[in-house]
Amino acid sequence: MGSAQQLHLGVALDGAGQHPAAWRVSDVRPSALFTAAHYLAHAKLAEAASLDFVTLDDTLALQPGGEEVVRGRLDALLTLAAIAPVTSGIGLVPTVTTTHTEPFHISTAVASLDFASRGRAGVLAVPSRTEAEVAHFGRRTLPSEVDAEAENAEVIDVIARLWDSWEDGAIIRDEPTGRFIDREKLHYVDFEGRFFSVKGPSITPRPPQGHPVVAVYGDSPYAHGADVVLVDEIRGARERFPDAKLLAGLSIVLAETEQAAIDRRRALETYAPFPPGPSFTGTPADLATELPRLAASNGLDGFHLRPAVLPDDLALFTAETVPALQAAGVFRQSYTGATLRDHLGLGVAANQYAEA
Repeated sequence: MGSAQQLHLGVALDGAGQHPAAWRVSDVRPSALFTAAHYLAHAKLAEAASLDFVTLDDTLALQPGGEEVVRGRLDALLTLAAIAPVTSGIGLVPTVTTTHTEPFHISTAVASLDFASRGRAGVLAVPSRTEAEVAHFGRRTLPSEVDAEAENAEVIDVIARLWDSWEDGAIIRDEPTGRFIDREKLHYVDFEGRFFSVKGPSITPRPPQGHPVVAVYGDSPYAHGADVVLVDEIRGARERFPDAKLLAGLSIVLAETEQAAIDRRRALETYAPFPPGPSFTGTPADLATELPRLAASNGLDGFHLRPAVLPDDLALFTAETVPALQAAGVFRQSYTGATLRDHLGLGVAANQYAEA
C-alpha cells in the first residue's frame, strides 16, 4: 500500500480577509492593515502550522469598490521583506505586477527578499490589465490580454536569466590578490525579446535558492514556465499544466459546527456578495476530509487557501484542520528543509550559464 499524497498548502494574507466585508467583523483594527505587524502575526500562525508559504496581493491601482471596501495597501514585496528576518520557516510570496515594472528591478528585488529570508522567497508574477494602472505611469497604452500575458512570460524568462548571471561561487573574497569576485563567473544575459532588451549581469548575486519560486495564475495561456500554478478552475487543470505544482484557490469560512459556519457566511453576505471562485463553508474537521479528496480526484498538489476573515478562519484552520491533516498522514509534521523550494519539493535550480 503506497503512502498518502502529501499536500502543499499556501495561504493568502490579504487585508482583513478574502471577503470584502471582512474588516467589518474582524477583531483587527483597520489601521493595523497598514502595519507590517499585522502580516507578521498571521505569517507566524502559518509558520507554526508548517504551511508552505503565504502570499500577499498587490496591484498598481486602488482596489475597486466604494466606501464599503478596504482601499489602499502596503507594497507586498517590501512588506514581506520587513517580516523576513523575524520568520524562520514560512515561504514568502508577494504579488509583483510585471506590466509596468522592469524585469531587472523585479529580479533584484526578489533576489533581495530571498537573501533577507535565507532562501524562502517566491514571486507571484501578475500582468496589469487596467486603464487606471496605465494612467499612473503614462508611458504606454493598455496592452491586450494576450500581449500582457506574453509580456509576463517574458519577464519570468528574463528574471531567471538575471538570477543565473552570477554563478554560486562568484564571490571569492581573495584578500591576497585583492579580488572580491571571480569575473569569469559573472555572465551577460544579452537578452533580446519582443518586449525587453536586457544586457546583464545583475547587480545582486545569485539568490540562496538559485531561482526563487515563481508562481502564476492558471488563467494565463503562458503559465507553463512557472514552478507553481494557482487555479480557480479545477476541472482539467492537471491536463493543462502537467509539469507545475498545481494548487487550487479555495476561500474558507470555518466554525465549530456547520450551521455556525453557514451563519457566518450569511452574515458576511448581508454586506456584500462572496467573491467568485471555489469556496468551503463548514467545520475544520470536514475541511480536513475534503482537501485530500479534492486533491486526489483532480490531480492537485495542494491548495492556496483564502481565509474569509482574518484572523478567525486562519486561526481555526491552523489550530484544527492542519492537525487533522497531519494525523491522516497527508501533511508534514514540521519543516524538513530550509527553503521554499525544499518545502515544495522543487529541487535545485540549475544555472543556465555555468559550465557543467
